[in-house]
Amino acid sequence: MTLRSEAAKTWALSTPIILGELTQMALGIIDSVMVGAISYQHLAAAALVNSVMNIPFVLGFGMTMSISQTVSMANGRRDSQQVSHYLYNGFWVCTISAILIALFLNSIKDVVFHLGQDQQVAELSVPYLQIMGWSIIPMMMFIGIKQFTDGLERTRTAMLLSLAALPLNIFINWLLVYGNWGFPRLELRGAGYGTLITRILILLVFIVVIMIHPYFSKFLAIRKKQWVLKKQTIKELLHIGVPSSLQAALESGAFAVSGIIIGTLGAIQLAAHQIALSCASLAFMVSWGLAQGGSIRISNSMGRGNWSVISIIGKSTFLSGLVYGIFGVIFFVSFRNILPRAFNNDALVVSLASVLMLYAAVFQISDATQAIGAGLLRGIKDVKVPTIYIAIAYWVVGIPMGCLMAFTFKMGAAGMWIGFVCGLTFSSVSLNRRFVNIIRQKKITLDKVNEKAAQ
Repeated sequence: MTLRSEAAKTWALSTPIILGELTQMALGIIDSVMVGAISYQHLAAAALVNSVMNIPFVLGFGMTMSISQTVSMANGRRDSQQVSHYLYNGFWVCTISAILIALFLNSIKDVVFHLGQDQQVAELSVPYLQIMGWSIIPMMMFIGIKQFTDGLERTRTAMLLSLAALPLNIFINWLLVYGNWGFPRLELRGAGYGTLITRILILLVFIVVIMIHPYFSKFLAIRKKQWVLKKQTIKELLHIGVPSSLQAALESGAFAVSGIIIGTLGAIQLAAHQIALSCASLAFMVSWGLAQGGSIRISNSMGRGNWSVISIIGKSTFLSGLVYGIFGVIFFVSFRNILPRAFNNDALVVSLASVLMLYAAVFQISDATQAIGAGLLRGIKDVKVPTIYIAIAYWVVGIPMGCLMAFTFKMGAAGMWIGFVCGLTFSSVSLNRRFVNIIRQKKITLDKVNEKAAQ
């Protein structure tokens, strides 16, 4: 085993995950691009909705991560019975979480009028928020099944479905956003309906694939025995899922709150922030997919109790993230004046977005490596302490520093992005150092056990 060979294996597993996540993220970006062609107020409204629904959504999304971890560990032990059992219980955890989130978002739809936003932007955002809230249900159900297939290292299935969703979403948006082929011109609401319809269709297709694909038949064949809800299993899923949810919510929540804060500075500042954040979020999906691939491989090795392999996978995944982060810096600096024009043609919005893209470039290395660190720790079921680190990184370091620079030093939206850089750097250093320390302690313990056995 070498770092290069293990990195290649992790990339091979992660690439379909990355493509799948990029396409899911692209659905939101497609909405922003298509409504941004109407006006920057519509783009700002889409940004506002994304900010409001980000925190509750990622809480639910974090719950799904427990499925891939538990399925991977059971698969590492070659325990098909437990794999099937985790699928069923995990799917219901995802579904119930999604319904609760959708109901919550619809109940707070009027909160957009109390966030100090532009009045027209707030009015445009309400119906879009309602529709996107309901679309979380099919999306999280899809992700729950996806985590099952990912945990089995069958990552291409969800990727292909996600790729197929892109042209479908663009076509439906083209009909409903602009009112083509006799359909009503619904503008931002049309983008919401397009996403909802697309997510329902790919969920139904995914369910059919699982039911008819020969590989998954052995897990379905034992469903009468294993497809039962058990309190202990749900508790085990929540043990990983709840801290993972909090980690995701703390990070995404910081970006969401920053978006709301920036929105108080005006629609132009918010629209520019949304453009830069959309690009940075798209880049982050590569890091997150790589982290998820490394986490799944580590969970599989942990199921076999092989800490030497876990160490090599961890090192190789970190180095892969570091290289990707350096590439991200070069890319964002090189294309900072080009990418914003794909979202909007307002000169002020594009000019500010180009500046924010420079700050996005600065934190690419920290963003990539902190995602890797969290994923590696999740792979060895270490989720509680990392949650504390992430809370400090964003809410003690990032947000306060951003507000200080934005308002005290009058840097506006750019000041909030300086806060991002500081928070992500703290997160990266603390998480990866903890993983290294845990592996070192495990090696020392195993060496002592081996010495006693030899004596």
